[in-house]
Amino acid sequence: MLRAVIFDWDGVVVDSSAHHERSWEILATKRGLALPADHFKRGFGKKNNAIIPDLGWAADPAEVDALAHEKEEIYRSLVREKGIDPLPGVRELLSALQAAEIPCAIGSSTERANLDCLLDLMDLRKFFRVIVSGEEVVHGKPDPSIFLLAAERLGAAPADCVVIEDALVGIEAAKRAGMPVLAVATTHPLEALGPADAAVGSMAEVTPDCLASLAGA
Repeated sequence: MLRAVIFDWDGVVVDSSAHHERSWEILATKRGLALPADHFKRGFGKKNNAIIPDLGWAADPAEVDALAHEKEEIYRSLVREKGIDPLPGVRELLSALQAAEIPCAIGSSTERANLDCLLDLMDLRKFFRVIVSGEEVVHGKPDPSIFLLAAERLGAAPADCVVIEDALVGIEAAKRAGMPVLAVATTHPLEALGPADAAVGSMAEVTPDCLASLAGA
């Protein structure tokens, strides 16, 4: 049965990829750090404490944390300045799930301050009973901890939760958590989303019925 829905954030609820990519570029310029051309694709869906050492920017945990927080402060400034909207279909889906009394959670590697900022900007907080951010787990996706913690806080068995993801590491995390996963082709083309239980071209195609069919599969 469909007991709950766990949403990834970036690429599922919002498309903030341009803001994130730009914030990495601003930080690199500000700090005089090298940034490879494929940096954003390489780090997509991962926690900053994995991305920053991979870039060769820092290895000391305190230095990594400082760079990570600075990058996210830049990101929040950009979002407040430029504005942002939920992806098409997201508000309608959340409203329909709320009407059906199906609780929703966010399970994202994103910093909690980012989630709070955007939830308030877009007036979406009322739709989510549980929010799990990257700071709350030791290991980010593809480790399943984020999704398992969200299910625990929702009071639902993993098999009764459907995850909506766009990142390949997130799809792997959901599968490792024992949760059915619907992939959305925001970041990757449909043909690359084979590991998911089902895939759609956009969030506008997602309905409570299609999520329920995954939970019962």
